[in-house]
Amino acid sequence: MKTYLRAILSVSTLLIVFGLASCKKYLDRPLDANISEQDVFTNFRSFQGFTEELYHCLPDMSKSTWNNEWNMGDDILSTTNAQYRLGAEFDNGNYRAWQTGGGGWDNSWLDDGGPNTSNDPHRKGLWPLSWYGIRKANLGLANLDKLVTATQDEKNVLRGQLLFFRGFFHFQLMSFWGGLPYIDTVLSSTAKLELPRLTYRETALRAAKDFEDAAALLPINWDSSPVGDLTKGLNQQRVTSSVALAYKGKDLLYAASPMMNQLTTGGNTYDQELCKQAAEAFSRVLKLSETGASQYKLLPWDRYSENVFTISPNGKHPGFPEVIFGPPSFSPGNSRWSLVNMFIPPPLGGEAGISSPAANYVNYFGMANGLPIDAAGSGYTTADPWTNRDPRFYKAITYDGVRMIRGTANAAYRFAELFNGGNLRLDNTASRSGYLVRKFVTDGCNSTDNEWNNINIVIPYLRLADVYLMYAEAVVQGYGTPQSSVPTFISAIEAVNKVRARATVPDVDSRYANSKDAFMGELMRERAVELAFEGLRWHDLRRWNVAEQMKYREKTVIDFDRGPNGKPLNLRERVVVTRVFEKKHNWLPLPNNQVNLYPSFGQNEGW
Repeated sequence: MKTYLRAILSVSTLLIVFGLASCKKYLDRPLDANISEQDVFTNFRSFQGFTEELYHCLPDMSKSTWNNEWNMGDDILSTTNAQYRLGAEFDNGNYRAWQTGGGGWDNSWLDDGGPNTSNDPHRKGLWPLSWYGIRKANLGLANLDKLVTATQDEKNVLRGQLLFFRGFFHFQLMSFWGGLPYIDTVLSSTAKLELPRLTYRETALRAAKDFEDAAALLPINWDSSPVGDLTKGLNQQRVTSSVALAYKGKDLLYAASPMMNQLTTGGNTYDQELCKQAAEAFSRVLKLSETGASQYKLLPWDRYSENVFTISPNGKHPGFPEVIFGPPSFSPGNSRWSLVNMFIPPPLGGEAGISSPAANYVNYFGMANGLPIDAAGSGYTTADPWTNRDPRFYKAITYDGVRMIRGTANAAYRFAELFNGGNLRLDNTASRSGYLVRKFVTDGCNSTDNEWNNINIVIPYLRLADVYLMYAEAVVQGYGTPQSSVPTFISAIEAVNKVRARATVPDVDSRYANSKDAFMGELMRERAVELAFEGLRWHDLRRWNVAEQMKYREKTVIDFDRGPNGKPLNLRERVVVTRVFEKKHNWLPLPNNQVNLYPSFGQNEGW
């Protein structure tokens, strides 16, 4: 980890997260070779400018390369000529592709270039930027004593942001690569490296401490705090007390989950005590939201898509007020080329190889009456499979017959033909599965209507709906029943019902409310639906210790003919991919050149 520092910008841009500029060149030289500590660390504005670069260490996973893949679970099926995508490489057991992308295409957002903190979303990789961010956070913390002219509020927000980012980047790294050294000091470039790797639990507890300490120092709402007054109205993406608490809860829930807990105890079960601690942290976030103290709220249903994209000529950032944390809009225009192309077939102006929802994943979307499609009384039938589905199905999935073009040109492709022999049903270049992803596009995102020129897609890291669902999981696993709760707050089942109610889906059916296991199955399905294609599925399957099960390894497609009434005939499902998955695939392999830095670091088991 080398020392990188960019020159501090003018005061007018120091405190603005949106569009924060930064130098493209990084110098491997001491701090005082470019700018003195006196200039940087002795007044609040310059120190905050130094700290703000940490926000630019957040890669936009969807735009890190020209056409990458961030959905790496059982959710996405690449066309046969796009097997270089990261999810397809994982299907084939090539987990080392996280470093380079598949087939030499440099298609991985996890390790794309060096620690680039410019406004260019390309060349931003999670691995290098996390280590860079940890180093920078520690450098700031080590120099806080030089800040002699600041108010206590200013000192608090600086320390709070630095502690949060140190915990956050450690959490990001360990969620992919397992337990690591927890670096809480500035390492000298000449010191001998011999920091031992911690267990996952040990690493998580260190991060949880940083998150809790950060929460005590950060504002609940920057616009209502003295330090946020100068940039009032521009503070939506800054880390707050709620952000820190939400990540404390997520960090502890991951550590409590069966895969991680098994590393500590040997048992394929949840750690109840850590679940209770996670639930308590989540409850604090949700109470701040529900009382109106914080800015975070579930978006109303008519704005649901704004969680992941906006249509605006000025590139309006999506997500507010539901998205709790995510990357800045580095380059909104890249949504057209880096992302929309992945979901729009060539006849509509998209890529020659696209990503489609796997049919097995589409099956998680239940019915408008709230039941899973395979539940008694659901009303699902293969003769009319896309009628009366969960409203989120229509936001996320394009199925046969859905309108694809608003305008009158290109009439042959105005409506999706996804039946066998249909013009958008092509294994190599269009829909392989019989479905298309709808979540990130509209029927105007095509070369006829050109609405894609004004789309800004940003995949959130964490949104409030996820906090409700993680709270429910932590409560039911920590306290034992769907009706359990953190004292003086809502129950696990009530938390899930809040998320469902936003989508006008009825409450969880009583048949899933009488036992922990039955409720957990429905909660897992709810996460698949609500958080579809947001990059979380791979983590969920692993931490639940189910990724090795065949039902999560098999990816399917549907075959059918279109009947004279427009409904499918002879619909059947078949397996086309069986993912290679062994225990070693629970963690990504560490880079060999990093593992060999010193003997006590060690490679992940099996690699």
